[in-house]
Amino acid sequence: MITSNANHTMTSELPRGCTFTAEDWHVLSQYWYPVAQATEVTDKPLAAQLLDVKLVLYRSNDQVVVAKDLCFHRGAPLSKGWVENGEIVCPYHGFRYNCEGKCTAVPAHPSSKISPKLKLIVYPAVERYGLIWTTLAGTEEQIPSFPGWDDPDYINILPPNFDIAGSSGRQMEGFLDVSHFAYVHTETFGDRNNTEVPQYKVKREGNELLAEYWSTVSNYGKGQDLVAPEGFQWLREFRVFPPFAASLTVHFPGDDKLNILNCASPISARYTRLFCPITRNFDKDAPIEDTIKFNLQVFEEDREMVESQKPEDLPLDLHAEAHIPADRTSIAYRQLLTELGLGRNYTS
Repeated sequence: MITSNANHTMTSELPRGCTFTAEDWHVLSQYWYPVAQATEVTDKPLAAQLLDVKLVLYRSNDQVVVAKDLCFHRGAPLSKGWVENGEIVCPYHGFRYNCEGKCTAVPAHPSSKISPKLKLIVYPAVERYGLIWTTLAGTEEQIPSFPGWDDPDYINILPPNFDIAGSSGRQMEGFLDVSHFAYVHTETFGDRNNTEVPQYKVKREGNELLAEYWSTVSNYGKGQDLVAPEGFQWLREFRVFPPFAASLTVHFPGDDKLNILNCASPISARYTRLFCPITRNFDKDAPIEDTIKFNLQVFEEDREMVESQKPEDLPLDLHAEAHIPADRTSIAYRQLLTELGLGRNYTS
C-alpha cells in the first residue's frame, strides 16, 4: 500500500558530491529501494540515505513520509527536528511542514503569507515486507514480488539492516554466486569437500532473470545435526529484480521451503545497506533469534569478501574479468545492468 500522498514534488537533480557518474545516477534514481525497516519509522524523524541523497522519514498519523532531509530556509536537517500534530518541525527556526511537504508555519512571521515555493521535496513511500520503499525519480511502482511474506503458511523474519562498505552490484553478485559456498561459508553451511558446480541454466522472463540450481550442497547450518536423505538434490531458485534485488527459494526435504529477499540499497556508489526479509513454512516454533543469528553470520562472511574486491565497482564490460561456467547468473546479471543503461566500465 502506498502510504503517502501522490501529489509529491520529486527531483532528478544530481546530489551534491555525487559518487556515481551522472548517467548511472539518473538510471538508478528511476528504481525503488528499501530505505528503512517499518518499525524504525515512528513520529520521531529518522535519517536515511539513498543514492547520495539524504532523506528524512517519519510517520504523520498513520502515513509514512519520505522527504529530502533539508529545510530550504537555511539548509538545516529536518531529521534533527521533531514531529508535532503530524507536521515535521525544523530545529533551526521552527518552520513546520505537513505530510505533503507544504510549509504551514513560519514562527518569526506568524501573520505573513507563506510562499507556495517554500515546500519540501517529498518522495513516494510504500510499506511492504516490513520495509519502507521509495524512489527518487521513478513513477510506476517497481517493488519485487515476495509471495511467501503474505502466505499464512509461512512465518516472517526480518533480520536487522546490515551495512557493507562495498558496492551494491558486488553484493548482489555475491548473493547470486553458487561457487563460493565451499570457500566463504565454511563456518555456516559450506563444505570444502563439495566444490563442484553442476551445469545449470539462466532464463530471462521480461526484465527479470531466473536461475534454477540443483546440487548436493546442504543448506542445513553446521551444528544443527540435520542430514538430508541420501542422494537428495537441493534446489535453489534465484530470481533477479534489477538493479539490486533478488530472491532465493531453497527447497528442503519434503515440502519445506525457505525464501530470502536480498535487497541491496545503494547508500552511495561504494556503500550498501542490506535489507533481507525471510520467510519459511517449517520450524515455525523454532526461536527466530537463531535464524537471525545464522543469517547475520552468513552476511558477515560475505561482507569480508565484498569489501575487499577490486575494482570496488562491478565491471559490466565482460572482458574486464575472467569467467567460468559457474558464473552464468552473474554474467546474465551484468548484461541486464548494461541493458538498463548503466556504464559499461564500472557501476555500483
